[in-house]
Amino acid sequence: MNNPVTEKLHADKLIELALAEDISNEDVSTNAVMPCYKKGTVDLICKQDGVICGLNVFARTFALLDPNTQTELFKKDGEEVKRGEHIAKVTGDIRVLLSGERTALNYLQRMSGIATYTRRVVKLLEGCKTKLLDTRKTTPNMRIFEKYAVKVGGGVNHRYNLSDGILLKDNHIGAAGGVGAAIGAAREYAPFVRKVEVEVENLDMVREAVEAGADIIMLDNMSVEEMSAAIALIGGRAVTEISGNVTEETIPRIREIGADFVSSGALTHSAPILDLSLKNLHPVD
Repeated sequence: MNNPVTEKLHADKLIELALAEDISNEDVSTNAVMPCYKKGTVDLICKQDGVICGLNVFARTFALLDPNTQTELFKKDGEEVKRGEHIAKVTGDIRVLLSGERTALNYLQRMSGIATYTRRVVKLLEGCKTKLLDTRKTTPNMRIFEKYAVKVGGGVNHRYNLSDGILLKDNHIGAAGGVGAAIGAAREYAPFVRKVEVEVENLDMVREAVEAGADIIMLDNMSVEEMSAAIALIGGRAVTEISGNVTEETIPRIREIGADFVSSGALTHSAPILDLSLKNLHPVD
């Protein structure tokens, strides 16, 4: 969500798909109790302390159902929220408020949960050089939202998709016939402006990656002792990244190793939602 124009167009398509998933034909419950237009308002209430994220997506969900819907926001993405806090007010056709509620909250709760979890992990890295990265372990069709939430939480985005950068993992290396061969093939195929990152699992692979001229070396699922030895062996000749079972619980053990980055799939695949609710819906004149 860095380019507001192109990303809004992309996000709209995804939000519309989510709405279509929830309303395949009609909202039977809403149409039963509210067959005609009536203006109403509803409050967005926080039920749990955390970091709010996705407010514009929340508002856009209602606007796509009816552009006349108005959402008044009392917080901004990235701000901390407290249980019981009034975060926003949505006003419009009551049928829209009811039909869009679950989809809007699904986005907001998921994105806020990721931002909240990311913020906690980032705080565990304060005072050291290592920066926190996300991964491609995202929910299908949610990547644009989930990676944005990581940034809001204070993390850094890794490559967005397979077209975005070269990362040679174990199966690429196996297919090519070794670390050096994989790096050589990538250098020959890709433009010179592309950096080459390679995943390694032991010190022998680290040596081969350094000798082959890898730009970034990812230390995957290695012990703390092996990672420390690898950082020393690399000696600044490549950017270093730690990966593999990186969670809030394991970060304290690896923060002092001295890597440039640490990547964590848990930011997007394991963050719990932030509990939020739409309450006090009532008609207005």
